[in-house]
Amino acid sequence: MKISPTLDTEFLPAVLWNREFEKTTNENNAAVTLGLLRDDKVVARRSVKISSDPDSSFRYIERMLKAMLWSTGGNRILIAGPDSLVEQLQKHYSESAVGKFDTQVIGEKIFLSTLSVEKCSADQIQEPTRETAALGRHLDGCRIGFDLGGSDRKCAAVIDGKVVFSEEIKWDPYFETNPKYHYDGTMDSLKRAAAHLPRVDAIGGSAAGVYVDNEVRHASLFRGVAADQFEAEVRPIFAKLKEAWDGVPFEVVNDGEVTALAGAMSLEDDAVLGISMGTSLAAGYVTPEGNITSWINELAFVPVDYRPNGPVDEWSGDVGCGVQFFSQQGVARLAPLAGIEFEQDTPFAEQLVEVQRLMAESDPRARSIYETIGACFGYAVAHYATIYDFRNLLILGRVTSGEGGQIIIEKAEEVLNTEFPELATKVSISMPDEQMKRHGQAVAAASLPMIK
Repeated sequence: MKISPTLDTEFLPAVLWNREFEKTTNENNAAVTLGLLRDDKVVARRSVKISSDPDSSFRYIERMLKAMLWSTGGNRILIAGPDSLVEQLQKHYSESAVGKFDTQVIGEKIFLSTLSVEKCSADQIQEPTRETAALGRHLDGCRIGFDLGGSDRKCAAVIDGKVVFSEEIKWDPYFETNPKYHYDGTMDSLKRAAAHLPRVDAIGGSAAGVYVDNEVRHASLFRGVAADQFEAEVRPIFAKLKEAWDGVPFEVVNDGEVTALAGAMSLEDDAVLGISMGTSLAAGYVTPEGNITSWINELAFVPVDYRPNGPVDEWSGDVGCGVQFFSQQGVARLAPLAGIEFEQDTPFAEQLVEVQRLMAESDPRARSIYETIGACFGYAVAHYATIYDFRNLLILGRVTSGEGGQIIIEKAEEVLNTEFPELATKVSISMPDEQMKRHGQAVAAASLPMIK
């Protein structure tokens, strides 16, 4: 690295590791083609070379597949390559703890089938089909927009695109075992917003996790709910809420998608990658054509750090995932390295508040935390640019609040200018203005359903 993260000098950027690995390959090395499918449709495809070193080759391919799985999403992996590599990957996804997590969550929970790894020939992996759809931007009528986060839930009442009421209420859904807590909390916020409207024509919402056809497929908000209750109460929770509101148009998507949509609406431009650094790491993407894709965009689980002894995600058990760098967890991980000590059980949210207070007092320890996050983020942006085509990068979330957010941007831009100058001239990094911070997410969420 030309720009070393102040507190995390052992950080090994995925984009640089891949670059160096690719320099070791030549035309005589084995070719590998990877295909990620949703049932029978190819949604992502990569053709690469591997080296003569089986260990580094496996790491290169497995980390690449990890990024494909959690950014794009699919339930079948096709591999055209050496038998030994295929067998290694089959064993990884069926036997290792990290691979089994991907198999169970991506395959069984999100796409409702077992994740398979199949050998094939390269010509059997077609060019990917990318399904896109227009998202939101409907501002007519009396609408409610809500956002369910890990530490608070937000709700707003909107009339013809104008916010007439907004409210933020703290809650703690992560390890709540009773799904009635989640239902009642969401319903309470909807009722509070509805009290400020003459009628409710539509309801749109966002929440951390993966949602397909308004069904909860995978979400940290419900991680405390037992599997049987998840199927009975959580998966259809938004259908039940819609029914309770007399079947009005009701749409729920990943909070990252709404972030990107809000950014596109605010910037009056498209090709937006939205990154929210909050309780976790959320992401959303608006294509250059102004649409969203069917990708899941769960960048919290996409590795950005390839060192073998990097920080471990407590949920997936994997090493170097984005959530450990660009969220409240990342701040809490770096705080002791900066010399800021907390009591052992201090919640991450409270640690972040204290770091922000110290930053407001120009404490150099707090500044070093934001500089470290920014440097790591700069390298991560270059990695994300190998997955997404974007020219606008919007960052928001509690971690970016206050002066620290600007430090993150400045350090990330320094990395891009130094290491990736071509990308630096293409990508603009920004935070939402005050108007969008206050109301942009709510308006974007409320704009999701179309009133027929």
